[in-house]
Amino acid sequence: MIEITDKPISPELVVKQVKTDSSGCAVTYIGLIREYSRGKPVLWVEYKDIGGTAENRLQEIASEVRQKWQLNNIAICHRVGRLNVGDINIVIAIASAHREEGFAACQYAIDRFKQFMPTQKKETYKDGSIQVEGNNI
Repeated sequence: MIEITDKPISPELVVKQVKTDSSGCAVTYIGLIREYSRGKPVLWVEYKDIGGTAENRLQEIASEVRQKWQLNNIAICHRVGRLNVGDINIVIAIASAHREEGFAACQYAIDRFKQFMPTQKKETYKDGSIQVEGNNI
């Protein structure tokens, strides 16, 4: 399951999508909008899928992960739109027979997400300043 959505993400539903009878574990990463970034209080964060390429980039990350580890399943769900402090912006779920590859694969997936930054990320701070980053700028 690879998904770009503008709706709130349910980690439980994402995990349910990856579980199989042969899975010994389901490892998850849940990314949250934090209160402070770059030393400034955050008002909100906005993610945009400029050009509509984000889902393909997430598919590429999932393919890389599948090539490196023997997994039962992988899901990456990323939320776009304006998110407030505490909102979930990404859920990565990995199901595997053993925890070692599950944890390693999940760590790799979020690291690649941060490197690729498949969406534009615009942080708006309480002082009115903004910071924009991402591959689609």
